[in-house]
Amino acid sequence: MNSSALSPTEYNSYYQPYIAALGNSELLTTLKEGLDSFADFIEALPDEKLTYSYGTDKWSVAEVLIHLIDAERIFQYRSLRFARNDETPIPGFDQDLYVPNSRANSRSKTAIALEFKAVRASTIALFESLSKEELERSGIASNSEMSVRALGFIISGHLQHHKNILKERYL
Repeated sequence: MNSSALSPTEYNSYYQPYIAALGNSELLTTLKEGLDSFADFIEALPDEKLTYSYGTDKWSVAEVLIHLIDAERIFQYRSLRFARNDETPIPGFDQDLYVPNSRANSRSKTAIALEFKAVRASTIALFESLSKEELERSGIASNSEMSVRALGFIISGHLQHHKNILKERYL
């Protein structure tokens, strides 16, 4: 399943930059490549940068990392529900409430990397278990229709988007 096969009707246009960040990629490949490469990226961060923020109203590096983990869990949950034909609309989540309650700045980068790897391994297992039919199913989340396969690409693209921001503005 390639990202180029996605139709714009499978996700809200808000997520287009995340999908575009992946180029023409294959779903399971991009999820698997992110597992070790992003954990290595986390481990390579200088310790003094973990609580760094480039502005008073901006998240710290650790907060961005925990945001990525939280969002992946939420997108994974949406994927599971839609793949299982649960037609109950799922409300959105307020990332700006999650981040201050994450205690990210008190976490070590090793703990964050381990948590990321556990969540990503779970994401990979979920998507590996899905049939073509299940990947093409969709549901409503945050008042928008989303397909399961689009959610998989959004997971990877969201991570790439924030990794780029971390490199450009934090490191």
